[in-house]
Amino acid sequence: MTPDPSIRAAPAPVLARPEWVVSEGLTPYPEALAAMEARVAAIRAGEAEELVWLVEHAPTYTAGTSATPDGLVDPRFPVFRAGRGGQWTYHGPGQRTAYVMLDLGRRGRDVRVYVHSLEEWLIRALDRFNVRGERREGRVGIWVADRARGTEDKVAAIGVRVTRWVTWHGVALNVDPDLGHFGGIVPCGVSQHGVTSLHRLGVPATMEEADAALRAAWGEVFG
Repeated sequence: MTPDPSIRAAPAPVLARPEWVVSEGLTPYPEALAAMEARVAAIRAGEAEELVWLVEHAPTYTAGTSATPDGLVDPRFPVFRAGRGGQWTYHGPGQRTAYVMLDLGRRGRDVRVYVHSLEEWLIRALDRFNVRGERREGRVGIWVADRARGTEDKVAAIGVRVTRWVTWHGVALNVDPDLGHFGGIVPCGVSQHGVTSLHRLGVPATMEEADAALRAAWGEVFG
């Protein structure tokens, strides 16, 4: 049958860029949880736009839904149940935490694709500093390999939660945190590999430069 040229497929919906907010200073972790929960509810109700929220926290350990007591080696900082997926994570000054609240109901209801997109976002942001971030099968986060030494370290963590197809939590990029603070936990349940940062890798990026890289890479991945 010859298609009727007068009938055209409906165009794909055009999604507005999410609102971007950068919080100054250190955001208390319980306040971040409460703010995310409220924003997610507002997005679900059609009362607020999607949001990418960039924060830093005071030194904090957070437990995901898969965290076990033996992953908390030295509780030297406050500990919070996060409600996200994953195991133990550290947040602290010098680490850019990006909380991403998107409506997957409008973006395709596929959590795996969403997580893959978060990984790609970080990889492309790191590429702007000539740092090659990589995925690893069975290990969440973004990794940097030192092939001369045969080692690899995590430079960014990922932990998400999805409530009625609206996402919250997100990613944490190590710009210049105190890497010794990670010693209080088994980061993301992986004890065989270490943790690194842009500064440890010889990239003296500022937080503002890291934010600019994240923002520039966003449109390449999420449109």
